[in-house]
Amino acid sequence: MIKTITTTPYADQAPGTSGLRKKVPVFQKPHYVENFVQSIFDSLDGFAGQTLVLGGDGRYYNREVIQRVLKMAAANGFGRVLVGQGGILSTPAVSNVIRKYKAYGGIVLSASHNPGGPDGDFGIKYNIGNGGPAPEKITDAIFARTRSITSYKIVEAPDVDLDRPGVSRLGDMNVEVIDSVADYSALMQQLFDFDRIGDLFRSGFRMKFDAMSAVTGPYAHAILERALGATAGTVMHGQPLPDFGGHHPDPNLVHAKEIYDLAMGTNAPDFCAASDGDGDRNLIIGRGIFVTPSDSLAMLAANAQLAPGYAKGLAGIARSMPTSGAADRVAQKLGIGMYETPTGWKFFGNLLDAGLVTICGEESAGTGSSHVREKDGLWAVLLWLNILAARKTSMLDIVQGHWATYGRNYYSRHDYEEVESDGANAMMKMLRDQLPSLKGKTFGALEIAGADDFAYHDPVDGSDSKNQGVRILFPDGSRVVYRLSGTGTAGATIRIYIEKFEADASRHNVETQAALGDLIALSRNLSRIEHYTQRSAPSVIT
Repeated sequence: MIKTITTTPYADQAPGTSGLRKKVPVFQKPHYVENFVQSIFDSLDGFAGQTLVLGGDGRYYNREVIQRVLKMAAANGFGRVLVGQGGILSTPAVSNVIRKYKAYGGIVLSASHNPGGPDGDFGIKYNIGNGGPAPEKITDAIFARTRSITSYKIVEAPDVDLDRPGVSRLGDMNVEVIDSVADYSALMQQLFDFDRIGDLFRSGFRMKFDAMSAVTGPYAHAILERALGATAGTVMHGQPLPDFGGHHPDPNLVHAKEIYDLAMGTNAPDFCAASDGDGDRNLIIGRGIFVTPSDSLAMLAANAQLAPGYAKGLAGIARSMPTSGAADRVAQKLGIGMYETPTGWKFFGNLLDAGLVTICGEESAGTGSSHVREKDGLWAVLLWLNILAARKTSMLDIVQGHWATYGRNYYSRHDYEEVESDGANAMMKMLRDQLPSLKGKTFGALEIAGADDFAYHDPVDGSDSKNQGVRILFPDGSRVVYRLSGTGTAGATIRIYIEKFEADASRHNVETQAALGDLIALSRNLSRIEHYTQRSAPSVIT
């Protein structure tokens, strides 16, 4: 039976760059989940009888919310829901299932790399029929609806058994519990040379992959250990846990220190990697060499043709504005298009759909390609493995060879997490107010060549996105970028991106923070960040 439940709006349901993210106790407020889900459905047209894909990263509250979404989808007229077994589907797997089965769209339950558990974070994101995150016109409509909603619809019925594959009936809708890994694994086998990668492992190549007790564990066990023959134990922390085993499932040098220390230690594996809470980010480390996400994007693009799925070459490359310019020189050498977009994977969707680009990446450890419309952590790991298998050399040799050919972009991101929102907003306003007067100013040996607030004109749909980050530009291509992150759930997070290009190969082995020292000092002085945040140092440096 379909019930209509009276409700009142919540004022705090504005989706960020990756959907709605809040602390679990916020989502546990009466009707909070239902209000947002109904607002999604109310903002869509033409889905009666259509297929919806549903899954999450297994974090705390995942199963409960899945049951509510299923019952609301049935009440609102969907004909079928494909849901991952146990409620598990990585974010790239959701995108793949939407595309493979031509679904109307999908709902992803995740807060990505944010911590889980009863006091941790939770999130809900809607993906459209191309498999990618909803564009701003849809998320704006969803937010508008959350502010006026008065009721939601839900089927009164027993919970669905999520652990047994097969089809069941919920009201007038079919619920199909699907294998969480099978479709994704089949896609990876189409893109990469599994025989060649298997030979690499059989030759004695050693790897460690840290799934961080998050969603990629089942995928990594199935693909790396079973399909490719990597040694049992290659996958660390491979069981998804509601609280991620107490880990902060963000694959950076702070939260993935265990895998970093392995790669830098004695008798290190040849290759180390990690992925995050929902499987869309990656950390890449060779024996003795950390590869920044910006460099990884450039190197993957330069070598992608070694994998069967990219043997015909790339249509183009896209990167988010804060990501370093390393990929730009690869695109220039390959003679293909290069696109600079705002932060947020949704901005890549139009470029991918139009066939303008093949590979995309963000400095925040996200890389992906036209195979889905999300970033994809395990995909990046498999492409690196295919490159290593084809080139038959070490990660260190590949990285240093790339720098020798293209130059090195020294790059670092300094995060000030959970600072007071008023101070963060005041700092950004101060910087924006200064923009007209910054050109030509000198700070020691540094002279500012230009400054702006990045704006993007979408070449496909003609839409414009403004106020995407303050850029301070220098004559040699160095940059300092300031922006507020849209992925946190408490206070504000200020991100400062510092980049310096070095063409001289004899200067490619300087420690990163030392190489960027003058720009780091300028970034703090110019922004007066200690004054505005009451912090003497960043929370995280990557």
